[in-house]
Amino acid sequence: MDDILRNAALDYHRHPRPGKLRIEPTKRMVNQRDLALAYSPGVAAPCREIAADPDKALDYTARGNLVAVISNGTAVLGLGAIGALASKPVMEGKAVLFKKFADIDVFDIEVDTTDPEKFIEAVALLEPTFGGINLEDIKAPECFAIEAALRERMNIPVFHDDQHGTAIVVAAAVRNALVLQNKTLAEAKLVTSGAGAAALACVDLLVSMGLPVENVTLTDKDGVIHSGREGMLPNMARYARTTNARALPDVLPGANVFLGLSAPGVLKAEWLPLLADNPLIFALANPEPEILPDVARQARPDAIIATGRSDYPNQVNNVLCFPYIFRGALDAGATAINEAMKVAAAEAIASLARLPAHESVAQAYGGRKLVFGPEYIIPTPFDPRLIAEIAPAVAKAAMDSGVARRPLDLDAYRRSLAQQNTRSAQLMMPVFEAARGTRTRIAYGEGEDKRVLRAVQDALDDGIVRPVIVARRRILKQRLPELGLRFQLDRDVEVIDPETDHEAIAPLVEAYRAVASRKGVPSPEIMRHVYRRPTVTAAMLLRTGQVEAALVGGNSEYWGQMEYVLRIIDRAPGAQRVYALSGLILDAGALFITDTHMVPEPTPEQIAEMTLLACNEIRHFGLEPRPALMSHSNFGSSHSPSARKMRTALALIREKAPVLAVDGEMHADAALSQPLRDRLIPDSRFTGPANLLVMPNLDAANITLTALSGSSSSPVVGPMLMGLSQPIHVLPPGVTSRSILNLTTIAAAEAQYRQAKG
Repeated sequence: MDDILRNAALDYHRHPRPGKLRIEPTKRMVNQRDLALAYSPGVAAPCREIAADPDKALDYTARGNLVAVISNGTAVLGLGAIGALASKPVMEGKAVLFKKFADIDVFDIEVDTTDPEKFIEAVALLEPTFGGINLEDIKAPECFAIEAALRERMNIPVFHDDQHGTAIVVAAAVRNALVLQNKTLAEAKLVTSGAGAAALACVDLLVSMGLPVENVTLTDKDGVIHSGREGMLPNMARYARTTNARALPDVLPGANVFLGLSAPGVLKAEWLPLLADNPLIFALANPEPEILPDVARQARPDAIIATGRSDYPNQVNNVLCFPYIFRGALDAGATAINEAMKVAAAEAIASLARLPAHESVAQAYGGRKLVFGPEYIIPTPFDPRLIAEIAPAVAKAAMDSGVARRPLDLDAYRRSLAQQNTRSAQLMMPVFEAARGTRTRIAYGEGEDKRVLRAVQDALDDGIVRPVIVARRRILKQRLPELGLRFQLDRDVEVIDPETDHEAIAPLVEAYRAVASRKGVPSPEIMRHVYRRPTVTAAMLLRTGQVEAALVGGNSEYWGQMEYVLRIIDRAPGAQRVYALSGLILDAGALFITDTHMVPEPTPEQIAEMTLLACNEIRHFGLEPRPALMSHSNFGSSHSPSARKMRTALALIREKAPVLAVDGEMHADAALSQPLRDRLIPDSRFTGPANLLVMPNLDAANITLTALSGSSSSPVVGPMLMGLSQPIHVLPPGVTSRSILNLTTIAAAEAQYRQAKG
């Protein structure tokens, strides 16, 4: 880890409040009656119910949605035995993933002992508090005994994710890779590099799914696991082979699957021809795999390759599994996570990758081919269908195997999870994935701004952008070292310097003259605009096709920069106006608002147009839009001009998009509360809260945006300009580097969408 990333990580964990978690009440506490219900004397009622029937704790407390992530810090990531306290940031991080992906609440617990018996006793005594236990970062071989003892003693799910989470995702990937090779597990021959907790769990699960024990060969740092080796634990001895082979290359001939969970570089390219035709190479050591995919592919172009890294296809990532297996186990009231539930999770993950990509996923990933094949054998972590496929499969397996205490209507359960998912997903994740690796050429007007430069570094690190920045080199040469940024001018970043790059700028002057001379710009001002107005320079780079997108502004009044943009970039064919869409990431989910920056008093036709444009943008975030037309009037309660305007707009929208789930005109509380909406009108077009508020005028939109963002400290995504023929966005003066990165990502993804559409 370099110093820049280290300092950024420390700031991330320290500000605005230390850590990554907090506890919030789920019930109101605003008056004396609330206090009486929440505590004394009212709390005695659920206490008595639970005393009479312990299962009632699932009805009256948070236990049924509460998991403990527990470690003693003896095997933390690649850091080793750093201790219980030092493991806490990792455990908090795991807790965040549980919450974000599956809406499961977590207490992270760090137990300060390396004595397995003391650890077991401490965790077992916590059973009344939790609905499940996720063991994490405990070294082998103690982890085997700890998990076995806790599973024996506790009547709730106990799951060591380092073992079983990895195993489930590996099993899904192996299953699908073999499908592509027209093979079954019964025909596969597997060799491992690594015989620790994760490797043994992977092999155990694959054997339970049909891989013959005799087709497995384990190796570790000491060589082949053979029958003559001493001191083996039973789960390792099960796979000991009677063989004279002692080293990894000795057991590779004819193997269909190489499973690496060991150390960097242990698989040599010169050994790869020993493998069978069309081999599966799973090099899962992190951050550096057993063999780099590029090296492996050069030696064996017929191989299917997976790693643990996000910068290569087929990332084996535990986040595909652990949030959802616990979601299903908790909701079914399971007393354990058994082999049947693990197999069900693996099969659900595998089957999802074989399905056609969901429409929202295809849009969110910018037209990339997410098609079942050698480079797509497991779903992406951001596929919105994961929770609705895996959790019900796990719950069904729990019910079928007799460990469920709360039988579920699986169809209704699946529907409820599909709706819940949009609330728990992070808004920008699908867009980042759509833009990652595209290296889109984006021009930045304010290339000397520190916020822009930091965002450019982040975008470069993610492979999102090939930046073209309008800036003076002499300023950049001073500023980059001050900021500690790693990119190099004229190698990683192209610079358009108004002081020196006259050959690059002169053609822009003539092109701008052709555009601006008939739009009120005096001839003497044309050259000055291009040389001294970086918004003009960047916009002209976009107009002339030298870049694919542009970000301008950020240091001056929004509308002043917008006037330059509108002079240079044409409206999209058929668009009446240009509008702005802004998004908020609230605790309850994503909420978009339009038009927040552009049209003061839109007509009904313009409201209809902005709504349809906004819906298209929202789909790029992997969400299905649920627009609500805002008004002081509630479903015809007023006949004022503004209410009639929104009513007319609704009719126009429904005429142009009859299947769109849009409704109005309505109050904001009705838009965000289905129970209230149901009381007001029986046939509302959408269910759940609206995720797009369409405002009657600019004042209402901007006031709502700033009030919500200010009161909740919620990050704002945008404003995103809609209705232009090319992707360009104007940064508001208070923009942060994170917001610039978000808009960079949105612009890059938008450029890819447009390119894919032709």
